[in-house]
Amino acid sequence: MPKTKKAKPDKENDGSRVKDARSAHAAKAVKTVKVGKQKRGKPEEPDEKGLDFARAWIEFPDPTDEEQVFRCDLTWLTSRWTCIFGNGCQGIQEGRPDDGCCTLGAHFSDEDDEKRVAEHVARLTPELWQFHEVGTESGWVQLDEDGDRQTRRWEGSCIFQNRPGFAGGAGCSLHILAMQEGREPLETKPDVCWQLPVRRTYDWIDRPDDSRVLQVSIGEYDRRGWGPGGHDLHWYCTTATSAHVGAEPVYVSYRPELVEMMGEEAYEVLAGLCEARLASQLPLVAPHPADPS
Repeated sequence: MPKTKKAKPDKENDGSRVKDARSAHAAKAVKTVKVGKQKRGKPEEPDEKGLDFARAWIEFPDPTDEEQVFRCDLTWLTSRWTCIFGNGCQGIQEGRPDDGCCTLGAHFSDEDDEKRVAEHVARLTPELWQFHEVGTESGWVQLDEDGDRQTRRWEGSCIFQNRPGFAGGAGCSLHILAMQEGREPLETKPDVCWQLPVRRTYDWIDRPDDSRVLQVSIGEYDRRGWGPGGHDLHWYCTTATSAHVGAEPVYVSYRPELVEMMGEEAYEVLAGLCEARLASQLPLVAPHPADPS
């Protein structure tokens, strides 16, 4: 499994293995489409609820590292968001709902990320990967305009995305591989793919007593997380009411990913705080606006 928790950054680097700048650069290519269109004079109820609303954050020390604290967005982590890929997802590019968020391909966070993915790509078969022949003969990596490495885009989307109707199943072939082998998808997929839509950022905090602590924030990877290009995405799921239909809150459904980002002990602290929030008999403070009432 990829080990990411202890990859502490320099002060000048946010430390995330997912490079926001790369995602933002790629997002610039997506056409701008306004949310909340009108039909024959009758306005539709906007699916996305906007980006600015009250959030409930909690901060606690890392149980395994005295120089690190976690700052977590309870509004997001206790929300009912769930991935609706293939089940109502509108896609980030107009006219390509079947792509989900795979249209742009995936940038690798570093050499280790690409090497790990390559080890799993080697086990993909034509039965699991629709574009196996293309990928194995002419490659599955490309360079973007800045020379950064990413998964190759083929016929309008990531080369690892099986299209609807493929006998091996639609969706990410690396995800399908993990399911068949009884693994977590975070083991086989690029970092950017398994972390979305949870965002981890790092900030060094200088305290009044001249001590420093690394603040690790765990929150929602909303449109702004993609950089300026995020506002041009056709549709995005984190604040969409149609995606807030999960049977479990995010901190439960995304347990494997959060454990990988935070460590087991820190996750258990977070889970306890989330449970306490949901167990309150009073109305939640700062609920997610896309959640059911």
